[in-house]
Parts: sequence; structure tokens; C-alpha cells
Amino acid sequence: MAELIDPTKLLFDLHRGTEIAEAFSGCLEPETIAQKLSDGIVEHFDCAFVRVWLLESDRTQLKLVSSSGMYTRLDGRFAKVPMGAYKVGKIAQNRVSFLSNNLADEPWVGDRDWAIANSIRGFAGYPLEVKGRVLGVLAAFSHQAMPPEFLEFLRILCAIAAITIDSALQHQQKKQDWQNISQDQQREPRSLADQLAQLLNANRLTLAGTERKVSLTIEYVFLRTAEILSQIGGAYCRLIYSDREISLAAIIAKKPSNISDLQTWLRSLFRELLIIISSLGGNIEIHPTELQIAIAIPFSKSSNAKDVNPLSERELEMMQLLTQGLRDRDIAKQLIISESTVKFHINNILTKLKARTRFQALHIAIINGWL
Repeated sequence: MAELIDPTKLLFDLHRGTEIAEAFSGCLEPETIAQKLSDGIVEHFDCAFVRVWLLESDRTQLKLVSSSGMYTRLDGRFAKVPMGAYKVGKIAQNRVSFLSNNLADEPWVGDRDWAIANSIRGFAGYPLEVKGRVLGVLAAFSHQAMPPEFLEFLRILCAIAAITIDSALQHQQKKQDWQNISQDQQREPRSLADQLAQLLNANRLTLAGTERKVSLTIEYVFLRTAEILSQIGGAYCRLIYSDREISLAAIIAKKPSNISDLQTWLRSLFRELLIIISSLGGNIEIHPTELQIAIAIPFSKSSNAKDVNPLSERELEMMQLLTQGLRDRDIAKQLIISESTVKFHINNILTKLKARTRFQALHIAIINGWL
């Protein structure tokens, strides 16, 4: 007889799952999201170890990108798993989750003695997928049987993680595309207005104010916005330069007949840009009734060449390590300091630069040539 789910315990598990999801919310690195995901499950659910593999670009094999708990190394026998091979590869290939509370007795387990010696009893494997596209696989191992509430929770958390990882992968691809464009611009510089006019095609573009050089990140936001507007029929766009900010206002030609909830539809179109705009200290306003979109991003106060670098040598060293995508514990290990000291320095950096996020702080430092 199947074991029934306890609604109270499931609710409690989902609450803890929210804490895990909040940890990787806003991350733009797939590997960082995967690490926070496996770390959170081990911490909150006492799993022996949790691993995450992500599908490589050629879609022929999975790469181990995070491992928490008993094993933290990312090399070894299962660092690369071909699609369809072992249980992990089969989960990715078939997009079917799998669970067992008698791991040592499973015929597919290659090392039964290892499972017995380490008292590994429970196993749960879930595909990380978005709309039928597999992004990777999560596998959790435990010393005790996994209750049905945990399995239901894991299904929901994997769905959230997959959406976040997918957004991060799209961001990386777009970033690479715009970096390639930027390299072309170095050979033949073009203004932001010229690039917008080309993307908007027949749509009308008006320029107000004096154009000035903007960062690659800001340029990406506005060019990606132009792409979206061109796809949905933006009829009028206005690019505005002021002393403090750069903004783009647009009016969409007409309401799509098959869309009932305009607010949700418009926000979904610009969802991938919301985190970036927020990290730059900007904002996006959506007016569904008038079918208007307005994006404004402030110029860095520190962009004036007369401004002095407010960061200490140690803080600059910390920022350099952040650009490499290192986590707090990795930075602490490299600098031979405690993780709490790392967090102390980063909080100081955010305060000095008046930045809300690490991404915004890095943006300010790079713009001013401090890194």
C-alpha cells in the first residue's frame, strides 16, 4: 500500500525549499545555481550527498557541476556521463524521475558494496527540464528512506531550479552574442542609436539628448529590448539621454487578440532583463492599459574621471576574485581568511559604491577602470 503524503510536513518542506530557491534567485551563472541547489538540499534535508549534472552544448553528455555533502570533488568516474549511460544518463535521456529506498538491491548499481559500506539507502534522481528540454539531472543520496513528502518537494524545487538555470544559460548566450557584436564595433564603432534603428527596422525611433558612451551591460539591455519590441510590433520608440540616466520609452502598436492578461504577458517578455536592470540601479515601468514600456538606467555617479577609487587594496583584490565567479568560501580559502571576513569586505564594498548587489558593484568598478 502506497504511503500517503502528510500535508503538514509537505508544507514545512516547501517552506524550506523556498529558502533554497531564494539563495539562487537572481544568479546568472548556471554552475553557481547548481551549487546552491545541492548545498541547500544537503543542509536542509540531511542528505548524504547531492549532485547536479548539466547537459553540455553538444547535448551528448552531462557534466558534473556541483557536489555537496560526503563528496565535493567534480572529477572522477562520473564527472562526465554520456546521454543514456548509467542511471543519470537514462534519467536525462528519458526525462523520467527515479527513486529507490533500497539502493544496494538495485540491479543497475555498479558498486553494491560501496552502498552497503556507506549505509546509502535512499536515492532520488530528477531531470532538470523546461518545456520538454532537458538541462541536466539532480541526484540525491541519503542514509535513510526518503519520505513521499520529500520526493514531492524535490519535484517542485527541481522545476524552479531548471527555470532559473535556463534563464542563466540564455543570459550567458546573449552576453556572448553582444560581446561578439562589441568586438565588431571596436573595428567599426556604431552608436547605440544606430544599432537600435537597425534592430527596430520600420519602427520609428527618436533620439533626445546628447549621446554618450555606455557600458556593454547597459547596451545589451537596450538592444535586447529593441529585439523584443521589434518582434511584438513596437510602433514608436524614444531613446533619451539626460545628465543622470539613459532611458528608452516605447509604445506597442496594438494589443494581441489572443492575450487576455496584458500585465503578465508584458512582464514575461522582459523577465530576462528584470534582474539585470535592477542590478544596475534602474527600473522598468509597464503600463498595460496604454501598451507602454519605459526602461531607465542611471549613469554611474563614479563615471566622472575626477572621482577617486574609494576601495582599498584588499577590497580590489576581493573584487578581482568576484569577477572570476568565485564563491565566498573559495575567496576565503584563496586569501587565507574566514568566510565571515569575506562577507564583511563585500558589505563594505557595497556601502562605498552605493551598490545594491555584487553585480552592480562590479559594473561600477569596471566602468571606472578600477579592475
